[in-house]
Amino acid sequence: MVDSVGDMLVAFSISPTSSDPSGSVTGAVAEAVRVVRASGLPHETTSMFTTIEGEWDEVMAVVKQAVDVVSQVSPRVGLVLKADIRPGYEGQLTAKVERIEQALAED
Repeated sequence: MVDSVGDMLVAFSISPTSSDPSGSVTGAVAEAVRVVRASGLPHETTSMFTTIEGEWDEVMAVVKQAVDVVSQVSPRVGLVLKADIRPGYEGQLTAKVERIEQALAED
């Protein structure tokens, strides 16, 4: 059962439709990232995804809230979500990358 902080990493990308002639979705995506940052959960935003770490219910609630704020300004929203569920592990947002860097350094 997944029930403690750090049990999962969820990488997600929200894709709103845009009426901006340039195709920019920056404003809507910024609102979604604002939701993630306000959650207080460990997170990282890159050019393509935001990854958040925590317990299933709290992580999924943040993803839902992020989609909800984007849907307020976009009539259609796409969501891509990938989860790494590993009960009993926390700090994996950085630890996974650190293990790869260590392996690379050993070469």
